[in-house]
Amino acid sequence: MSGFKRDWNGNAKKRDGPKPPPKKAVQNQFTHMFENLRDELDQHHDRRERIIKASRDITALSKKIIFALQRVRKIDEELPKNIQAEIDTRLADIAKLLATIAPEIQGINRYRYARSLMCLEELVEALTFCHYLKTQTLISPEQLSPIMDDLVRKGITPSEDVAMTDVNELAAATPEKLEEKETPKVSLTQDDYLYGVFDLTGEMMRFATTSTALTGTMAGGGAEGDDQPRTIVEDMHELGSFFEMLPVGQGNRFQWEKKLEVTRQSVQKVERLGYDRTIRGSERPKGWIPDLSGGDQPEEE
Repeated sequence: MSGFKRDWNGNAKKRDGPKPPPKKAVQNQFTHMFENLRDELDQHHDRRERIIKASRDITALSKKIIFALQRVRKIDEELPKNIQAEIDTRLADIAKLLATIAPEIQGINRYRYARSLMCLEELVEALTFCHYLKTQTLISPEQLSPIMDDLVRKGITPSEDVAMTDVNELAAATPEKLEEKETPKVSLTQDDYLYGVFDLTGEMMRFATTSTALTGTMAGGGAEGDDQPRTIVEDMHELGSFFEMLPVGQGNRFQWEKKLEVTRQSVQKVERLGYDRTIRGSERPKGWIPDLSGGDQPEEE
């Protein structure tokens, strides 16, 4: 037998009878304004969650592209077919993700959700690393912009694509209509590019270490028959020097100084690798991997 619900005086509560109608919310001249604010905040949080989820996936795919590029052993040459195919597959997945969030980050929203778009730094790092291995040059922001636009364009599915297939309709279209049907773009900020290139130095250091250990020579490119081809050590010297000359950005000073310090360490590690190979290279067996940890550590007592 079930018990009775009682009030604070211990008396049994009555179960019979209809429930009292819910109290009507108070309405005044400010109600509509607060309802609009509530809806706007709900849309903001939903949009932010979608951007964060896509950003996490883009970051993971960009890292996989970098892992594939680290299997390359030579600079200034075309990538092996299997690695190029893997990179194309990852870029196709990234293109679909970028196309889903591109309409969400137009105008002021590009900066409103900048903290949620850290994936673009990782994507810049992957694209610059790929460009460096192919050409032994640093890609510029002007060269990256059309690549990003092309990724977004390829990520739009046919059902979402607004391109006109009728030639007559295309000829009759006005510039205003064509402008309305333009594909949304994902723009890169100055911080996205610079922080991505900062991280590139770490990948260059890892590439130099692995390729030198496996091939016995310092990675570099140049024309055939060149007695002194340009090596990755010289490239990192120049890259590190350029960052030292740049003024501290107006954004997060702590993040800038932290990345600059990591870049200095990467340059020093590659320098130490080059010195060891030049001075004592003949004494090391092929496949030997140098110790590129920090300076001499004090012995534990």
